[in-house]
Amino acid sequence: MTPSQESKCHTIIHTTAISAGAGNLVPVPGLGVAVDVIAMTAMTVSLASVFGGSLTEEAAKGMVVLTIKSTILKQPVKVIAKELSKLIPGLGQIVAPTITIGLIEATGWALAADLERKFSK
Repeated sequence: MTPSQESKCHTIIHTTAISAGAGNLVPVPGLGVAVDVIAMTAMTVSLASVFGGSLTEEAAKGMVVLTIKSTILKQPVKVIAKELSKLIPGLGQIVAPTITIGLIEATGWALAADLERKFSK
């Protein structure tokens, strides 16, 4: 990954993480996952363009679902804690966005590496 690509990826991933974190302020369990999938789908399409590729929304959504599954399997306690924390007034509005930002950042960089391999041939 070139420094320019890395900078663009950083901007895309960080912006998406903050946006998804804000979307997880709503204290409704399960809603955060929907927000995460929508944000990460748009992020994946944007990341593909950084590497000169193009993805349909459906292809991006497929990649996101696979990556989310992998993340949940690696960090199930964080994902469960994120959703359950929303049942506790006040606490959920701090915990859920914080966990979301961390998960989106990690997932975003995993997707960026995968897309770099896919499109930088």
